[in-house]
Amino acid sequence: MLERFLKQSSFNSYDDFMSNFELQVPENFNFAYDVVDAWAAEEPERRALTWIDVHGNSRNLSFAEMKAETDRTASFFASLGIGRGDRVMLILKRRVQFWFSIIALHKLGATAIPATHLLTPHDIVYRIEKACVKAIVAAGEAQIVEHVDEAVAATGAPVVRISTGPVVPVGWHDFDSGIAAAAPFRRPENANENSDTMLIYFTSGTTGEPKMVAHDFTYPLGHIITASFWHNLTPASRHLTLADTGWGKAVWGKLYGQWIAGADVFVYDYDKFDAKELLRILRDYSITSFCAPPTVFRFLIHEDVAACDLSHLKYCTIAGEALNPSVFEDWKRLTGLSLMEGFGQTETTLTVGTYPWIEPRPGSMGRKGPLYDIDLVDADGMPVADGEEGEIVIRLDRGRPTGLFREYIDDPELTARAIHDGLYHTGDVAVRDADGYFWFVGRTDDVIKSSGYRIGPFEVENALMAHPAVVECAVTGVPDEIRGQLVKATVVLAEAYRDADREVLAKEIQNFVKHATAPYKYPRVVEFVEELPKTISGKIRRVALRTPYRSRNNPEE
Repeated sequence: MLERFLKQSSFNSYDDFMSNFELQVPENFNFAYDVVDAWAAEEPERRALTWIDVHGNSRNLSFAEMKAETDRTASFFASLGIGRGDRVMLILKRRVQFWFSIIALHKLGATAIPATHLLTPHDIVYRIEKACVKAIVAAGEAQIVEHVDEAVAATGAPVVRISTGPVVPVGWHDFDSGIAAAAPFRRPENANENSDTMLIYFTSGTTGEPKMVAHDFTYPLGHIITASFWHNLTPASRHLTLADTGWGKAVWGKLYGQWIAGADVFVYDYDKFDAKELLRILRDYSITSFCAPPTVFRFLIHEDVAACDLSHLKYCTIAGEALNPSVFEDWKRLTGLSLMEGFGQTETTLTVGTYPWIEPRPGSMGRKGPLYDIDLVDADGMPVADGEEGEIVIRLDRGRPTGLFREYIDDPELTARAIHDGLYHTGDVAVRDADGYFWFVGRTDDVIKSSGYRIGPFEVENALMAHPAVVECAVTGVPDEIRGQLVKATVVLAEAYRDADREVLAKEIQNFVKHATAPYKYPRVVEFVEELPKTISGKIRRVALRTPYRSRNNPEE
């Protein structure tokens, strides 16, 4: 399958990869027809999806079965009036119907809006009104359907509602009976053009209301690098990415690139994370490739990993947040596997990564790939030297890369702030070393300026995470009359330290950081909390932590 979309599909070195990677984009590309149905025609019995849940239910779907299910789903959706350009929200958790629904929408040329089940009625109202949602397909759980009903009633919009059960309220269509009774599917003559909007993601809204990120029908091709050259997948792989289908990480790791590579996508449907159970899943289902946020690995390393046979596991990747080197080292010691970090955004596919040909450097995001022309620039848009902090940008003077979002829908001003002067501004700050490795610093508004020093929060967090009392932390700058800003650490404590004297422990942590990194970076303010404030996508809301703090203003402290 790769050969259809790449001029050269295998590479023997990073230099070969950078020099000879060339994506070939067909006209009117449609992932549903050109990948899913193509596999069904060529290798109908090839496993596409292995799905299990915590209750012992399971489904194993070949590409032929996936084609049949998505054809029925597309026919059912079409009977409800859903067609090209219509916007359909999917609140499906990790249910198998997510894969049926999103592929069916692609077949119809409709626009999918993946959303999390954690949305409140207010959040759903916002999305219905902003995106002009025509239909919602939801997991049929009482709270989810109640929230959808409340939101639809508040908007007064004629939203078509489809439930996967078991709860199917009055006014809702039943997903299972709908596809069972569906007429034979007829492929639309003109399902889409490459420039049509295929996906809309609402960003997590760490500051302000979420914005609508639009991706066109070529977007899945950008994930060839994600799956084949970062996850390192082959047709023999069974890949597990730990992500709810409401987040962009799901299509990064549970759909597009993986199926282009011909891999078996493994889905574990659960509600409450259990590190011990996850280890069992990795072992019992012979997972060969695993991707999760660093937080997951922080929990795993506290389990009895050494006693668990993970011999089938060959490759591990991380993204979603920056990696603390101590986690890298512990996982490597326990399993012999390196954690291969990558970086990207809702607006992009993988932009920087630790590829198979390069040696990982703990804490580094890796090196740039061939799809995006990555650079670091200062506040004036000028390139910075190696070793200097700069905003990560994508240069567009040689054309717009496949995988980059098209716009923030209905917000030309915001689009223009992000894309101007031939650059897409990510808003993320990094340092590039002399060997081309990128090291994350923080968001442009997260960098702390204290007593003339510029301090990246992540480097302080790295030092904090090495202390045994710290399970999770976030570092921010808070206003100070003398220093401009003070470094503040907000810390979630390990269970064994919950009853410790907080004042004594704060001093101990401060001294620990002074010795672990440059002394001027230590947190002058330490706050202990039960949990960190986060967005519904799990990202730390640093803006909520930047509360005013009045120190004693003692310049000698």
